[in-house]
This record gives sequence, C-alpha cells and structure tokens, in this order.
Amino acid sequence: MQIFQFFHQFSKGLFTKLIGQTIALGVGASVLFFSPNADAAEQVILKYGNFQGAISVSELNQFVETGKTTPTLRAYLQASQQNPALARQALTAGIKADRAFLNNLLSSWAGPVLVNQIGEVVHPPEQELNAQALQTALGTSINQNGEVTLLGAIRHYPTSTVEIEGDRLIPVYERLSSLAKIFS
Repeated sequence: MQIFQFFHQFSKGLFTKLIGQTIALGVGASVLFFSPNADAAEQVILKYGNFQGAISVSELNQFVETGKTTPTLRAYLQASQQNPALARQALTAGIKADRAFLNNLLSSWAGPVLVNQIGEVVHPPEQELNAQALQTALGTSINQNGEVTLLGAIRHYPTSTVEIEGDRLIPVYERLSSLAKIFS
C-alpha cells in the first residue's frame, strides 16, 4: 500500500511540475511572439546633408513627449535649421481615424502612396525603401494607436535601426496633413 501511495504522490508532483513548465513555456512564447516591440527600431540615424547623428528611439520619444533634447538631437536640429516645436509636430501629427478605416486605407490604392510619402523620411540606413517593412510598421502603429504618424513608423519599423531624412521631414509632414484633411 505504501508503494502505491508513494507512486501516486510522485506522479502527482511530476504532473504538477510538467503543467507548470508548460504554462511557463506558453507565457514565454507569447511574450516573445506577441510583444509589440520585439522587432522594432531601437536606434534612429538623423540625417541632414552631410550631418549624421544617432539617437535611441527612447530619446526621440522623450523629445516628442517633453521637448527635451539630447546633445546629438540639439546639434541635428541646429544643423538642419529645424524649429523643435515644428519637428515635434511633424513627428506626431498624422492621419487619425477608426482603426478599421485606416487598415482599409493602408490596403487600398492609397496605401502605396502613403507608404511612399512616409518612406521619403523613414527608411533603413543606407538602403532604399522597403515598402513591405514600412507597411508593417504603419499597420502596427494603426492597431496600437489608431493613427498613421511618422513617429509610429519609426517606433514600429521592423529593423533595429531606421534613418530619418531631415530635409524631407517638413514637406512630407505637410503632405500627410493634406491627406489627413481629405480622410477626416
């Protein structure tokens, strides 16, 4: 009888351990596969003419949220003769609407136009626009924030580094503002 009880206790503990490990594996996998920033940009290369400087996405977020600049960002804004307030507005203003509408817009005839407009400013370093990667970034931004913005494209770009063309920032912002008026 004692052997039977010992076997029962042992198998019960083994089963509990197996269930615990399975749950831990499931939680780990879900964090890995469903984390919104698992494959998102971490660094931004700011370009304006011959000037080039790298900052982290968190530094860019801090600038957008608070207006505080790092030495690299400050030098970039001075070199590009950008008004910091206008640069912040250009990064955050965009097309805001219902998520379903924006996702439909992104997959319609207007999607490639929108991707190309934003791709003039945001793209992988030293490379041509990867339209699929940018469309993925915009889709993620839409699903999380319900809007299409340059900052959303930067935050969710599926490479570790993304480049911003400073001389194109304001003109693209103005075109996006015009598009936003059409779709709002």
